[in-house]
Amino acid sequence: MQMSETEMMLRGYGLTTAEVFYRMPDYKNVLNTFVWQEYDLAPDHPKLFGFIEFWQEKIEGPLHSVRFTHRKMISPGEWRNVVGEFTYH
Repeated sequence: MQMSETEMMLRGYGLTTAEVFYRMPDYKNVLNTFVWQEYDLAPDHPKLFGFIEFWQEKIEGPLHSVRFTHRKMISPGEWRNVVGEFTYH
């Protein structure tokens, strides 16, 4: 069963964005970019490193470099369960 984005954030996942620079297979002097985003766990980043391994095994364009950032959108301490609501005219 797939977790929702909120459940993932409450379990410590954050949004990882990677910019992959790779060489074109036919034109080795040309660099191209690819942007990848996924919810991942820092500091090990298993999904990011799994993607990089997949790229090296299956994609013809050799990697030049990978630049990434990771941001937690919400932490477990920031989540509050609201039971009621008060309205004021």
